[in-house]
Amino acid sequence: MDDEEDVTRILAKRLGRRGYSCGRAANGQEAVDAMKEESFPIVVMDVKMPVLDGMGALQQIAERWPKTQVILLSGHADMQLAVQAMTQGAFGYLMKPVDFDDLLFKIEDAAMQSHLEYDNQTMGR
Repeated sequence: MDDEEDVTRILAKRLGRRGYSCGRAANGQEAVDAMKEESFPIVVMDVKMPVLDGMGALQQIAERWPKTQVILLSGHADMQLAVQAMTQGAFGYLMKPVDFDDLLFKIEDAAMQSHLEYDNQTMGR
């Protein structure tokens, strides 16, 4: 999710062409609310957003849906924030403008991690 509607629309369209079903949200609060309706395995979101920023949304998602892989995007090089995000449970942290292939690789990596966690969970029953 991103507070720039064109960015989310284009990204969702490009990911849809690659077989990913995408929901969109304009800010972190909308994303958290959407997760209450449908738990998404992967969330891609901007760090800077109105209402609830990416770090706040990450914290709520990590607490409520710990198996969800969160990839944060930031337009500002901030190593402290990147380390904080990873410590709080982010799967990845990429700089904007992000190359679509780099983002797709990270999403595929997150999808693989989600499948591994699901497989481990079902095998442990």
